[in-house]
Amino acid sequence: MSGKSVNKALYHCIFWLLAYFFWVYIFRNNTLVLTRTITIQFCYLVFIAINYYFDSAYAIPYLLNRRKYLLFFLAFFAMVTATAWLRVPVSFLVRKYLFKINDVHFDSLNVFYESFINIFFWVFFIVAAKMVIDRIRSQVYIEQIEKEKAANELNFLRAQFNPHFLFNSINSIYAHIDKSNKDARGMLLTFSEMLRYQLYECNVELIDIERELNYIKNYITLQKSRIDERIKVCFSANDIDKSISVPPLILITFIENAFKYVGFNECHENKILIDLRSENENLLFTIFNTKDGFIAKTQHSSGLGIANTKRRLELLYPSKHILDIRETETDYTLRLTIFDI
Repeated sequence: MSGKSVNKALYHCIFWLLAYFFWVYIFRNNTLVLTRTITIQFCYLVFIAINYYFDSAYAIPYLLNRRKYLLFFLAFFAMVTATAWLRVPVSFLVRKYLFKINDVHFDSLNVFYESFINIFFWVFFIVAAKMVIDRIRSQVYIEQIEKEKAANELNFLRAQFNPHFLFNSINSIYAHIDKSNKDARGMLLTFSEMLRYQLYECNVELIDIERELNYIKNYITLQKSRIDERIKVCFSANDIDKSISVPPLILITFIENAFKYVGFNECHENKILIDLRSENENLLFTIFNTKDGFIAKTQHSSGLGIANTKRRLELLYPSKHILDIRETETDYTLRLTIFDI
């Protein structure tokens, strides 16, 4: 478990502990002894927490954020109702076996009603507070990204070269390469096409998937000429909806990372497998590469490219993507799913 996950779990534990003590303090009264108050509020804590994590993990990202408002409210009320009903037998068992109360006239309907009101109120309050906090964080994050974007654009303008001069230079180099050296001439043409794409076609928010695929194919072609020929490289993008549009260069960093860290080991097959497809308006991207364990331990990377791409995904597809990265000493696997692309 990463340090970030540990800190998040710790924050959650502290929050629920403080909420528990708050409820015990607020709802204590003269008719209940402290031990009964503590027990009752703990039961409520469990059911409220179940509702909160259900809404946070499923209802909000998969229903509310996708504008399925009716389904969200139905799921919200259904979960509150289910936990309120579940608290009825729990309350009966606690009263009978823990507090030793033989309540012949146990009012199940009244317990359900009180449970529903309490659970609904606190879940609604906590979830609403979470959404407000997330909204504020999102706004702060967007403002920060905008500032960084403005700064990057300014730096780019300061360092911008003349594209016409660059392409004229490439054409001059191409003309001086011996015609018998087809590989070098082909690589230069591929590089020129990639550069033209970056300079002239990527200044948009979304671009046709076919143009992005062409850039990826050109990049893979160049990289295959650089790495050991015994490393197997397989790129599949057959099941793609051609009407899809994607942010320019959103996937290339992950592919660059695979070529950068793929190692050659005589003991096992060395390969890079890249798969891109679309299913039910979702874009599925998978990349796998083997590694040399010794190289993986000795090489160090700033990870800036991966971190920047993660931030782009968070900004462009908040709650609409899943990025799963798994790394061992011998291989690296990345799976990215973008929903409702």
